[in-house]
Amino acid sequence: MGKAIAVLGCAWGDEGKAKITDVLAKKSDFIVRFQGGNNAGHTIVVDDEKYVFHLIPSGILYPEKICVLGSGVVVDPFELIKEIENLEKRGISLENRFLIDSRVQIIINKHRELDQKGSGVGSTKRGIGPCYADAVSRKGIRFADLFDKELLLQELPPKEAEELFEVGKQIEKYHQQIPYFLNNATDKNILFEGAQGSLLDVYFGTYPFVTSSHTIKGGISIGTGFSKNVETFGILKSYYTRVGDGPFPTELFNRVGETIRKNGNEFGATTGRPRRIGWFDAVAAKFTTMINDIDNVVLTLLDVLSGVDFLKICVSYEIDGKIIDEFPANVKSLKNAIPQYLEIAGWNEDISQITDFDKLPQNAKIYIRVIEKLLDRKITMISVGPDRKQMIHK
Repeated sequence: MGKAIAVLGCAWGDEGKAKITDVLAKKSDFIVRFQGGNNAGHTIVVDDEKYVFHLIPSGILYPEKICVLGSGVVVDPFELIKEIENLEKRGISLENRFLIDSRVQIIINKHRELDQKGSGVGSTKRGIGPCYADAVSRKGIRFADLFDKELLLQELPPKEAEELFEVGKQIEKYHQQIPYFLNNATDKNILFEGAQGSLLDVYFGTYPFVTSSHTIKGGISIGTGFSKNVETFGILKSYYTRVGDGPFPTELFNRVGETIRKNGNEFGATTGRPRRIGWFDAVAAKFTTMINDIDNVVLTLLDVLSGVDFLKICVSYEIDGKIIDEFPANVKSLKNAIPQYLEIAGWNEDISQITDFDKLPQNAKIYIRVIEKLLDRKITMISVGPDRKQMIHK
């Protein structure tokens, strides 16, 4: 009997999901994206070689795996072809191991144009939001529509219709009914790869400073038609980051923040934008691990904190004179939140080559155990560097 697992970002994205997906993909047969588009940027380092993925699941680096885009994904077909060609140039073939659901929504010219005008919420300007908006308004073009020239000519300007029809011919071989494909694969191990993070979910994130899709566990069913039991791996950074606008209670504006940004190479894989840096926020983490029913917490980039004299963990907020430990639904409240911190001594040792939890510096172990206690969940994996091998299994 096969097993289904999911890798979910539990903050504002950029938690290091791609590496954990890559590690877990080794024992999976199918790797599935269920939401988002080429606004995602997943970076993996294998034997000192760097790969950046935007649409294609990062499991494609394993030659025997099948990678899938579910119906909840939005696809820019021209960007998809570029990504396929770049992978093929590096010797990675997608032949017979890449599938796209018939129902995925297609990004067209007007989506990019609307996005370029600006949404005011830190959009990547790739047409993702307007494409989702058209889907909800029942005005979208879907993957299966690319093979219907008459329909395209009815819905789009002639030149664009012709271009989409031609590009459809190039990717038609990847066309598949993904709900049947996944639900019939009872003997296969399936890995669902999340994009962005739970605090960017269109319903449960810091609305309106969110993405346009369902980034939480519930998005798997919506985005693939697969509703069986899924074991969850919730990815959290050892510190917090955010790209774009929106509230960020633990944000740092000092030299410590600059040091963490530099040491962690905190610049967007898709946009190159410098990420905002902050202390670990246990209030936010408790909320996202709850709504995703996280089974395994994975802590990433612990090595980046080496050399920071004192570390802080936010354990509650003060809002309008009251101490609360619930993550506010109201953005105004979150903007006014004053973090209440627990301070922990740091460590100076280089931990990037450590693979045994017991060999970590004492203060690093204390930091991890405090987070476990605050979340009331076990941290089962700790990443101490970008390579597959730089991992502690606890």
